[in-house]
Amino acid sequence: MRVTASWGRRFRLHDPTATQTLSVQARTRGKRLRPVAGDLVVARPLAGEKDWLIESVDSRVNELARPDMRGRREVLAANIELMVVVACPAPAADFVIVDRYLSAARLMQCDAIVDWNKKDIAPPPPEFNDYARIGYSVFATCQSERAGIDALAAQLRGYRSIFVGQSGVGKSSLINALGGDELQRTGHISDANQEGRHTTVAATLVYLPGDIAVIDSPGVRDYAPSIQELADVDKGFVEISRASERCRFANCVHRAEPGCAVKEAVEQGDIAQRRYSSYLRLAQLTRQMNEQKR
Repeated sequence: MRVTASWGRRFRLHDPTATQTLSVQARTRGKRLRPVAGDLVVARPLAGEKDWLIESVDSRVNELARPDMRGRREVLAANIELMVVVACPAPAADFVIVDRYLSAARLMQCDAIVDWNKKDIAPPPPEFNDYARIGYSVFATCQSERAGIDALAAQLRGYRSIFVGQSGVGKSSLINALGGDELQRTGHISDANQEGRHTTVAATLVYLPGDIAVIDSPGVRDYAPSIQELADVDKGFVEISRASERCRFANCVHRAEPGCAVKEAVEQGDIAQRRYSSYLRLAQLTRQMNEQKR
């Protein structure tokens, strides 16, 4: 069975292979097992109880994770095949967060696309050209007008996807539009600070018509992938990873080293300065987080 939601030590499981679609509540015994949305688990019904008991968690293909407040690795969701990074004009798009989610997707070895939502407010900004230029599929949507929804649905078909992004970008509203129903709670932008309000409090996997499975993740005001080795940071930036193969030194971190092909590509305009700056910020954060753990 697959975990569709988790709240502490309580879970919801889904078995689409049953004769009739089966959805049950479940729990674990003790703290050893920590399933997350997307996990496959072995569970059994408990005599005289409504709950099922999760006995084991299958090996994961990948994990979406972040450092917690103590720098420890916190897994948010698992077994993801496609990451949909959503940005929009209100709240104002933070493309550092977009870059970091795309980095996480590459390090997880899952596909990723970028969606500009609420395009009725403003068209996609120039940053989206940077993403298209380095090979990402980009979309523009407006759920109230159903603009771009069919194209996005076609991209999601057959995948287990996760929607990620800042609070208030409309992830839950997009899922509602894709499903044609009020599946997920939605909220409004705070008038005081124009930041999104959290309406999704836990990652939740929903099954939609047309062979679409989507994990709606809680919105964030900041995000960083959990990266164990500083040398892995450039692997999350597709264009930097490609250019780094031409660096003079194998351990080049693309700051002040001679013969750095990445810096040369930035100077020539082949790598966007903004993306390079985003890489440097993530490398510095990774260095700091790893030093805290020592």
